[in-house]
Amino acid sequence: MTQQAPPGAPAQRAPREAFSSRTVFILAAIGSAVGLGNIWRFPYIAYENGGGAFLIPYLVALLTAGLPLLMLEYGIGHRFRASAPLAFRRLHPKTEWIGWWQMGISFVIAVYYAVILGYAMLYTTFSFSKAWGDDPGTFFLSDVLKTSEEVTVGLEFVPSVLLATSIAWLALLVVLLLGVQNGIGKVNLVLIPLLVLMFLVIVVIALTLPGATDGLNAFFTPNWTALTDSSVWVAAYGQIFFSLSVGFGIMITYSSYLKPKTDLASSGLVVGFGNSSFEILAGIGVFAALGFMAGVAGVGVDEVATSGIGLAFIAFPTIISEAPFGTLIGVLFFATLTFAGFTSLVSIVEVVVAAAQDKLGLRRRTAVLGVVVPMALISLALFTTTTGLNLLDVTDNFVNQFGIVAAALVSVMLLTAGFSALPTLRDHLNSVSSFTLGRTWMVMVGGVTPIVLGYILINTLTTTLAEGYGGMPTWFVNTFGWGTAIGLVIIALLLSRLPWPASSAASDLSPSPAILDAHVDRHRMRGDQPLARWSDTALRTPALGQDFSYRTVEEGADASPGRHAAEPAAPDTPGAPAPGTTAGTGATAPWTSGAAGTTDPARTEEDPR
Repeated sequence: MTQQAPPGAPAQRAPREAFSSRTVFILAAIGSAVGLGNIWRFPYIAYENGGGAFLIPYLVALLTAGLPLLMLEYGIGHRFRASAPLAFRRLHPKTEWIGWWQMGISFVIAVYYAVILGYAMLYTTFSFSKAWGDDPGTFFLSDVLKTSEEVTVGLEFVPSVLLATSIAWLALLVVLLLGVQNGIGKVNLVLIPLLVLMFLVIVVIALTLPGATDGLNAFFTPNWTALTDSSVWVAAYGQIFFSLSVGFGIMITYSSYLKPKTDLASSGLVVGFGNSSFEILAGIGVFAALGFMAGVAGVGVDEVATSGIGLAFIAFPTIISEAPFGTLIGVLFFATLTFAGFTSLVSIVEVVVAAAQDKLGLRRRTAVLGVVVPMALISLALFTTTTGLNLLDVTDNFVNQFGIVAAALVSVMLLTAGFSALPTLRDHLNSVSSFTLGRTWMVMVGGVTPIVLGYILINTLTTTLAEGYGGMPTWFVNTFGWGTAIGLVIIALLLSRLPWPASSAASDLSPSPAILDAHVDRHRMRGDQPLARWSDTALRTPALGQDFSYRTVEEGADASPGRHAAEPAAPDTPGAPAPGTTAGTGATAPWTSGAAGTTDPARTEEDPR
């Protein structure tokens, strides 16, 4: 007979969804990292910053900042098994607002990113007839977007963009409703191999075009003097940072869907190098095609090289119109943009869905509908109009430069200096990984990364304050640029102050204790006050030299009990806590069957399996 919960007890929550395997997770993480920026941003950044020589600072940036930061987010998500806000709350209640900040950034990015996906979908169909004619620039700005000359926010919709963007949101809704494994996992399992295959075909065709060698020479010829320019190194770190999907909750959310015994460090290496490999492949394909374009126009490669929307929707249509197999190149190129954009959009919106699900205690279907429908309406209302392109441009710049960069900088500094969390997260990563991370990893995360991010933030801030942005009206930039960046922080702080309902995921016992700092939480520790339902939470701090990793427990090593930890009571001692419960609270550990005395002997209180 089914056992019923006592009256007033919260309803039993469905088990947290998970990816079926590490392979699915890796493909999903690569699907998030490989986005539009890999195809239309990296090639031009590399070309402008030393060509082949740029690969040296690029690789250094990947090893010293990209991979360490990626593994840090894996550690947070996997250890605390929750969305970004709840994971940071479980790490320490005072860091919860960072999770909401990251969720807000994802919300804003998603509402305009979907529109660019709509552009790519339209151009996939345009490629069959080469609808842009002899003037792709005029066709894109005037015929497709019907761009208004006035920089403002209007409600004059562009039907084709509205329809394409609506289809993108509908496809996204279906995928997210299917769930983590059946939706997100299976879509990436199909689209990522297909994306790589399609781009390989583009590269092979591009390499056979006349002038391709000139394009590749321009891309790979090293300018060694560029290595002495600090801006080149900043560009390398910026490219790595923006292309790995770190800093706005995606990797924390995705890693929370992993099984307990998943090799995190090796997964990070595969994702990081996989993302960079695709960027280099994109550079080869794009510059081989630009070399052909320069030859046809009778100009140098430097005169046709560009990036961003201009490369995708103006330069490439010009190439497609002139190249042999142009229709095939066009369909494949814009289809790869569509696939890359869609897998990234799925990951971005999932951050918001997971946060809503945890905060409100919603079932997945309800959370998806409650998040995606309002986001789609905002996206369609603001960005599918004749004034949408300028709004997209300003929002994208400010939410990236002053949102993602600032959020990552603050989180790294707090985890390093504010709460001394890096040793505990390092131990967690080491306990499940095939190779160990040591002091070098902590130096990279807590030393190199904040310095680089701080430099990027200050440099961009001073430039923008001095010169404005894009020659746009001050009121427009202040409202949708600075207003968005600052508003996200304020909203995050307010959301972190709202109480979590009894039905929320915060009511569940955390799979791992919070991380208290010996200095920040000294008053609580002296008063023997636990931060959560774990009676000895206050003891589990790296400042006291303790190791509570899975490996320590499983290998039978003696972990430091901590000064406030109660001595284990003998089995027949009255008042001894029942196996499978947290001492002093009676809370059942989540890996037990729920009944006292039924703990799996192979598992321990610190083993969240």
